[in-house]
Amino acid sequence: MTFYPKAICLDMDGTLLNNQNQLTEQTLDIIQQIRKRGIRIFIVTGRSYNEIFDSAPRNIELDGFVTANGMITYLEGEKLLEHTLSTGLVDSVIQSARENKIYYEAHPNDGERLALKQDQPYMSHLISGVKPEEVEISEWLERQAAIKDDILWTENLPKQKYAKMYCFHSDYQTMKAWIRILEEMKKQKDFTTSSSSAHNVEVMVENVNKSTGIQALLDHYQINPKETMAIGDSNNDIPMMKYVGYPVAMKNATEQIKSLVKDQTEYTNDQQGVYHYLETFFRS
Repeated sequence: MTFYPKAICLDMDGTLLNNQNQLTEQTLDIIQQIRKRGIRIFIVTGRSYNEIFDSAPRNIELDGFVTANGMITYLEGEKLLEHTLSTGLVDSVIQSARENKIYYEAHPNDGERLALKQDQPYMSHLISGVKPEEVEISEWLERQAAIKDDILWTENLPKQKYAKMYCFHSDYQTMKAWIRILEEMKKQKDFTTSSSSAHNVEVMVENVNKSTGIQALLDHYQINPKETMAIGDSNNDIPMMKYVGYPVAMKNATEQIKSLVKDQTEYTNDQQGVYHYLETFFRS
C-alpha cells in the first residue's frame, strides 16, 4: 500500500448508509478499528448535525463532523466553524418554492428543520403514493420521514440563523426548471447551490462547501489534505474529492465523481461498500 492516510472523510447518504438509510454494525466496527490506529475519521455530509443521528448511534466516536455541506463543522460536539444564510434569502427561496410547488425545508443552525404550515398539504402530496421509479429509495424515505416526524410546521418563519435550504421535487424536469429560477436569483443575491441527486437542490452560503469544513478540521489536527482520503458518491462531494489527496468513489457514484478519483469501491452503498473497501485497504 503506497498511500497511508492520516484522516478519512466519509459521506453518509449513498456512501456510509445503505438504501434504507442504515449504518451497519460491520461498517461501524471497521471505522473504530481504523481510529485505533490513530487515523482521524470525519463524517462529511449534507445532513444537519441532529440528522446524522437519525442513522448513526448518538455515542459514535469520531474526530469531527462537517454538516450541511460545510455550513457547520463540529469538533467534540462544539461548533468549530459556522456559516449563516441571510433571513432575506431564506424568505425569498421559500416564496419561490411555494409559487412553484417545490418541497422545501429550512434548516436552522440549531434546532429542528422548518416549513410553513400552510404548505404542508402540497408538500405531503408530493411524497405520497408510490415512489417514482427515477427517485432513489433513500431520498424518498427521508422525505416521508421528514413529513411525518421531522419538520416543525410553523405559521411564520422565525428570525434565527439558518444553515441551508433543502428543496426537492419528484419530477426531474420540474426541479431542473426551478434550479434555473435559482440561478436567476443569484444575480441579485449571493449564495451557492449544490445537488446530491437530480431531484434536489440545496441553498448555502457562497464559497462554502464540504471542502471548507474539512479544511477547518485538518487545520485543527495539523494534517495535510494530501494525507487525507475521502469516500463519496454524489456531486455535492465534488469539492471534497478535488481537495483531498486520495479521493475514492463508491461503485454507485455519479460519473462526475468517478472521473475525479484515484480508486473505486468494489461494492455499492447497499452492499456495505465502505466496509469492504476499508477492510481490504488496511489489510493489504
